[in-house]
Amino acid sequence: MAAPLHPETEPSEDREPAAMSVRGAAVWAMAGQYLSFAIQFAASVVISRFYLGPSEVGLFSIALAAALIVAVLQDFGLSRYLSGLPRLDADEIARAGSVGLLFSLVIAVIVAASSVPMALTYHEPRLIPILLVIAGSYLFVPLSVVPMALMARAMRFHGHFAVNVGGALAQAGVAVGLAAAGSSSLALAWATVAAAATRGIIAQVLRPSLPRRLRLDGLRTLLGFGARTSVLYLTGALGTRTPDLVVGKALGTGAVGLYSRAVSLSDQFRMLISGAIGSVFFPAFARIRDRGEPMGPAYLRVCAGYSGVVWPGMAGLALAAEPLVRLLYGPAWAQTAPLLSMIATMEVMLVALPLVSDLPIIAGKLNQLLVRNVVDTVLSIVLLAIGCHWGVEGAAASRLIYGVAWYLLYFRFMQRIVGFDVASLMAIYLRSALAAGAALAPLALTYAFWAGPATIGLPALGACVVAGAVAWLGMLAVVRHPVLDELLALARALPFARFLPLGAA
Repeated sequence: MAAPLHPETEPSEDREPAAMSVRGAAVWAMAGQYLSFAIQFAASVVISRFYLGPSEVGLFSIALAAALIVAVLQDFGLSRYLSGLPRLDADEIARAGSVGLLFSLVIAVIVAASSVPMALTYHEPRLIPILLVIAGSYLFVPLSVVPMALMARAMRFHGHFAVNVGGALAQAGVAVGLAAAGSSSLALAWATVAAAATRGIIAQVLRPSLPRRLRLDGLRTLLGFGARTSVLYLTGALGTRTPDLVVGKALGTGAVGLYSRAVSLSDQFRMLISGAIGSVFFPAFARIRDRGEPMGPAYLRVCAGYSGVVWPGMAGLALAAEPLVRLLYGPAWAQTAPLLSMIATMEVMLVALPLVSDLPIIAGKLNQLLVRNVVDTVLSIVLLAIGCHWGVEGAAASRLIYGVAWYLLYFRFMQRIVGFDVASLMAIYLRSALAAGAALAPLALTYAFWAGPATIGLPALGACVVAGAVAWLGMLAVVRHPVLDELLALARALPFARFLPLGAA
């Protein structure tokens, strides 16, 4: 049996009161995510359309993927460790801050040392300066890790809003400015430094946590938890970051530029819809655990939220991929469209079981999670390598098979941990599928009877999106989808909610 998350077993009377409700925290988290997405998306469109081509973006993607495999160790599980502790004092915060600082130095050295081997492996000397600059960004990461964990623990997500938006502004400004000045792929590398430094400064202003001196005593529990979660993060990173490396090695920088753009668009869109609230759920479920309440009913509400909202969005992105890429990025990126359709479709499977890396940790099942994560990673890499034999389209198609395998791998595991009712979950899926179908109907009918993907213009596409949103909301009401109540409750938590006809709270 896996060891519990933390050695303390007493109830959570020492946990500080939440600064806001889960819905209030979700509003702040989503607001920060939406604004950050808008900033980053606008910057990516400008850079891709006017300054950098697929090969230049692909070169940076290879460097970043290599760095991120190592950089997952940066957090060392500190965020989840601090958020999950029933009790927390200044000494534990100092120890966490000390570990973060030491690990940042180690990771920066490893990333810098990898620059020459990576350049030799890919026959690209331009990777050396890019990786050296990226290495410097990790020296700033520990400035934000502990403060954001402490703010999440206290449900102070207005602080997360400031950190995320500030970092996005710095990253976008530096990336566009340097790309316009002719810095090529290095513009994206220096943007990572600007983002990390800005996030760290804002986080320390809002919640100072740098230790006055390094605290290396009493680290046994923290290091034990961090070592196991780091293995989890590392195997996860191998599954999510090696695709760029595999595609780049097998098919070249141009192919990896197209592939990484499709993955980036899909990830950004998913994060826009749901990514921010994921940071709210870990401390929220930790509080449920501390109170001794069952997690099943709460998890079904989360599944309803993810499938009811993310499924229509990702399916719509898959259907609209060709006109979106054509209108936003121009003809140089046209090959990204079919890749985006397949990768966005895969996301439908991945959001059907949310929090697969969070709830097992809260429930003390980390060792069992690690085993499945290793299997997950091997599946991802093997399927991708096989897919590359059919070009970049085959690489993207392999993600569809991977999505199905991923769901089958984790379904029973999550059911045992959370204890959700399977029939209730299937009913939620059915309602979500009907809502997604309603959302897609306007665009599908437009393709069939008026303008196809190759000719539809931006006004018509926008009208279909609006019509799809209305149809989606109508179907949510018709099928009595539980997410509708959650959406209305979130809307009531908005600062201007009193001016909206939302009914009684």
